[in-house]
Amino acid sequence: GRIMRIKEYHHIVQYYETDKMGITHHSNYVRWMEESRVDFLEQIDCSYARLEEMGAISPVVSVDVNYKKPTTFSDDVAIKVSIAEYNGIKIVFDYEMKNKKGDVVCTAKSTHCFVNKEGRVVIVSNQLPQLDKIIKSIIK
Repeated sequence: GRIMRIKEYHHIVQYYETDKMGITHHSNYVRWMEESRVDFLEQIDCSYARLEEMGAISPVVSVDVNYKKPTTFSDDVAIKVSIAEYNGIKIVFDYEMKNKKGDVVCTAKSTHCFVNKEGRVVIVSNQLPQLDKIIKSIIK
């Protein structure tokens, strides 16, 4: 099988994302996780639109964010996304965010399940075999 080369996602810190002290407000990192996850899923040919075509949506079940170093206006934050766990029902993404100097500014995880349009849990390995195959092909 072909090796997927996932490109990291870049987010430039916007002025409105900072607080009175000029530091990025902590809530924005969760938004960047979503931006980078959407980009990651597009890169593996599994966009949100394609997921919906397959009959699934992937809500967030939990988020765990660890702040290492502050970022400020105009910083270029490189975000590396990978799949940490997948068991056919839930998926856990790992995020590593670095500044231009290469310092880790934030590490995070988000856990998701898959549900159908009625909100019932989808067992991906049974009900969405093509999605299951894509995910399994890129797990380290």
